[in-house]
Amino acid sequence: MDNHSPPPRLYGSDGGPVRVLVVDDEPDLTEVLSGVLSAEGWEVRTASDGASAVATARAFRPHAVILDWMLPDTDGLGVLRGLRAELEHVCVLFLTARDSVEDRIAGISAGGDDYVTKPFSLEEVLARLRGLLRRAGMARETDGDRLLVVGDLVMDEEAREVTRGGDLVELSRTEFELLRFLMRNPRRVLSKAQILDRVWSYDFGGRAHVVELYISYLRKKIDAGRPGMIHTVRGVGYVLKPES
Repeated sequence: MDNHSPPPRLYGSDGGPVRVLVVDDEPDLTEVLSGVLSAEGWEVRTASDGASAVATARAFRPHAVILDWMLPDTDGLGVLRGLRAELEHVCVLFLTARDSVEDRIAGISAGGDDYVTKPFSLEEVLARLRGLLRRAGMARETDGDRLLVVGDLVMDEEAREVTRGGDLVELSRTEFELLRFLMRNPRRVLSKAQILDRVWSYDFGGRAHVVELYISYLRKKIDAGRPGMIHTVRGVGYVLKPES
């Protein structure tokens, strides 16, 4: 493998993008970190104090948190306790200018997973986060070529496996091909004629009922008990998109 090849892309354990919460009261720092993490394809939220960090984590459900040790309303240890109460398995990476052995021990003993001292390199922060997420089972690697991802719906084209929210979805060959066409065109309205041509490879010719039938099969397997992702655009066709 080429040493200069980019590392495999990470996806969250639930099949969607990795979610990271950045907690720091320095706007320039949070902006830079957010940009680097977003460039990885990850979803990022920020908070500037402890109270908003815990509230944001409760709603956002991050896989990892980058946490500054010193915040305006509390210290990182207090925030960490609040985070653990909400998300027991979230990965927490401390950022701090305090680099004594005692401080490192305090952070790790309190439940922090790793520790980076300021100033730091962005590459180091990203590498440490990737390592934490993999070891904790909060994310998985992929070469980025064989996976199609739309929201929490993931298709592994090579293994011919589909999961939603991490749960395996069993599909027939035709259902798989139909879903693959939809997932390769997310948020794009596809007509019945287009679907027939690409999935069944024959002309429209009054066979619209075939598309309708298989769309209903997919909905029962993909959308059952979950927010709907397969939507009908009346008079036009169908579109696959996650709930906003």
